[in-house]
Amino acid sequence: MTGNQTETLHARLHAWPYWLTLTFVPLVALAVTQGGWAILLVPFYGWVLMPLLDIVMGRNLRNPDPDTPDGALFWFRLLTWIWFPIQFVLVFGTLWYLTHVASYSTLETLGIMFAIGVTTGTVGIVYAHELMHKPSGLERNLADLLLALVLYGHFRTEHLLVHHPYVGTPRDTVTARYNEGFLRAFPRVLWQGPGSAWRAEKAMLARRDRAPWHRSNPIWKYLLLQAAFLALAFGIGGWVGVGLFAFQAIVAVWQLELTNYVEHYGLTREYLGDGKYEPVRPHHSWDSAHHVSGLLLINLQRHADHHVNPMRRYPLLQIYDESVVPQLPTGYPPMTAMAMVPPIWRRVFNPKVRSWRRQFYPDIKDWTPYKTWANPIPKGSE
Repeated sequence: MTGNQTETLHARLHAWPYWLTLTFVPLVALAVTQGGWAILLVPFYGWVLMPLLDIVMGRNLRNPDPDTPDGALFWFRLLTWIWFPIQFVLVFGTLWYLTHVASYSTLETLGIMFAIGVTTGTVGIVYAHELMHKPSGLERNLADLLLALVLYGHFRTEHLLVHHPYVGTPRDTVTARYNEGFLRAFPRVLWQGPGSAWRAEKAMLARRDRAPWHRSNPIWKYLLLQAAFLALAFGIGGWVGVGLFAFQAIVAVWQLELTNYVEHYGLTREYLGDGKYEPVRPHHSWDSAHHVSGLLLINLQRHADHHVNPMRRYPLLQIYDESVVPQLPTGYPPMTAMAMVPPIWRRVFNPKVRSWRRQFYPDIKDWTPYKTWANPIPKGSE
């Protein structure tokens, strides 16, 4: 096969469309400095304009060459590297402006920090997710810094050591149970997540004959970074600064867990007996190929391939046919909005889950232990 023929089989790679996420920066600046209706620009941009553009642009079903070397991906990688200093300035610059310069009402102030949280959740946590999966120490440190800015450092441990190996099983905290509404799932994840991460790191250290209190436990790093950012928020704006900082973190984490909820709702791995489950397959994630939201979220919506190839960089993630992977009807933003209304979500998605069961597991006749999570946790997962 010639080089030209290869090019026709794989989508050409262009980094510049992904850089549209930087357009959040002037929108946030307008919201902070102008207040009023300008505050609505950020949520409107991410939650209304992007889905509308998805309708216009449709789905992107083309796949890049998955064997593209890292050397050809510099501009894609650079985008994720530069976001931490940008987000740092946005968060703490806004705290300084609100507590030293602006004279906005309480509602406007909270609205501005809500817009900051939309940005740190839609961009910051998504970029942290990409970076934490890479072997580079620089990239993992950037992930930790971004997560500390939203007070959710344990997510790296929980995601890498629990979610990926145990997705679709009772051990995974963030796999949404069938018929479990988001308003129940969210507090459950917030409560269970830190303890789950601690147990995972404790087990990892035990395999190295180390106590959980050992300095190499990354939980201490997460807590130290979060304490440092809280101290900086206090230094800038006192307890008001701390409260505003925590508020944007809650908004960001809410968006993260909405996304987690949508990505795996009701999808379970087959229990094989003796504490063993089938390997992770592409059909254990809901996928979306919608073009514009895929750019905004750096292909997070190509989630099935991410779980099968978690080290693969975002521009190389593949999309699968719906005969292989269940597909979402839209990109993530409308789906997360639907998840906030559990009766509507269940009416739309419970039939989809039942159809998924018939398609991929026709031999399983009794789904009760899967719906109630009565199956045992995977052997060796504690």
